[in-house]
Amino acid sequence: MLSIQISPGKGIRSGLPRLALTASALGERVLGSPVLGADATEHAPARDEHQCRSALAADGQTTGRDLGVAQGARFFILAESVVGLRAHRVFPYTVTFIMCFLAIIPLEKIFDFCGEQMAFYLGEDLGELLIITLNNTVEATLAIILLKKCELRLLQSTIIGVVVLHLLLVPGVAFVTGGARIVEQELHPHLAGLNQSLLIIGVLTLMLPASFFAALDSGVVPTTAAQAQLANTLISDTTRTVFLQMSRGLAILLLGVYICSRIYLHDPPGENVALADHKLAPEALRARAQQKEELEPEVNPYVCLAVIAVTIGIMAATAEWLVDSIEFVREEGGITQEFFGVVILPLVSFSGDGFLSIVYFLRSCLLWARGIRAPPGQLANARPIDLSIQFLHFWLPFIVLLGWWTDKPMSLLFDLFEVAVLVGAAFIVNYVVADAKTNWLEGFAMMAFYLMIALCMWFYAGQEGVQLLLGEDCKSVLETVASSNSTEALFS
Repeated sequence: MLSIQISPGKGIRSGLPRLALTASALGERVLGSPVLGADATEHAPARDEHQCRSALAADGQTTGRDLGVAQGARFFILAESVVGLRAHRVFPYTVTFIMCFLAIIPLEKIFDFCGEQMAFYLGEDLGELLIITLNNTVEATLAIILLKKCELRLLQSTIIGVVVLHLLLVPGVAFVTGGARIVEQELHPHLAGLNQSLLIIGVLTLMLPASFFAALDSGVVPTTAAQAQLANTLISDTTRTVFLQMSRGLAILLLGVYICSRIYLHDPPGENVALADHKLAPEALRARAQQKEELEPEVNPYVCLAVIAVTIGIMAATAEWLVDSIEFVREEGGITQEFFGVVILPLVSFSGDGFLSIVYFLRSCLLWARGIRAPPGQLANARPIDLSIQFLHFWLPFIVLLGWWTDKPMSLLFDLFEVAVLVGAAFIVNYVVADAKTNWLEGFAMMAFYLMIALCMWFYAGQEGVQLLLGEDCKSVLETVASSNSTEALFS
């Protein structure tokens, strides 16, 4: 096994950043921290996972990294196997899709680990922004590849699915697993209120084109190329041009809102206005901020950047093979495009975090059964909501503008039912975090509503008019209608 190791030093506090980089450090974080035994808990009962690891290393005890190395190595081998299997097309597309799906899990955890390490060097605000951006890398890469291949309808469904998943399922699982042993967990009231405003602005931005389109007199939906040329038909290239111009303007404004929000969070007006110093900040947040100041980075920043670059390359190739196999998997399984985009593809980003959340929950139950009473976390994990806000305010406008630059007719005119689902998800999330407190019951309700959405999407075929305006394979509306009509005549 290849191992690069530099002797560990005192890190930031000593001013001599002699840092350790080992394959075990990366391998451990691919699937999360190792299971801490009774000795670990006795040494640091009230410390978080990083502090427990630091305390154990200082005492010369094993931290279970060998187990992490083995697990990380297995997943790297799996990722490399996908390269060979897909290149030689040994297995069917369904097997390729599943293996690509699984191979993305460790790559996502590497992004998470590198983001946390870079946060030590960038500071709290920029570090948090980098962590959120890296956590959205998988979904953003999938979206860019779908745009490149002109799968615009699937792209729109996937965007809705990613945002809904980060609003409902991911925080729902976190609230259930984190709040199972405590009456309620806390959020930062100031940050929760700001996120509510940003989320509503992003969701209502998608509501504008959808409601505009619904308010127009659609006339007749064209079934032939001749009908598509009629002036009284709403589904036409002229209408698409209007919505493209509207979408590009909205995208620029939405990007401006996100940039201003990051400036506000990074450098708010006034003195002593850091989140941890805010008068409404929970005590648990203050304690965690103080604990972070005592922690040390494990990896050199240049090594982190190199690992991020390599991982992005591997992940982009894996995601492209995943997209190439989508059509074959959908046809073999008889799955609608709406369900595939809203439910299945977004689960790529959740599979790793969901698996780890369940593992941590089962671990805490096991330790509890053994009589080890580790204190429950006081802070709720609301980072997935930040991911959805960034995807709505940054990545979605970026994709629209990228489509403009590459001559792809990507617009903000989304399916009306999908937008309604997104509005409902945003309403529930804002209601749950309104008091800056969460509990496992609210988390379970969020998970239940997500399953309701998935159930309805299984039977939903999509809005025909929006599909025609997007065009098939980036063709004009006239060509799409003609192609659709000839296909129906062929199978009739």
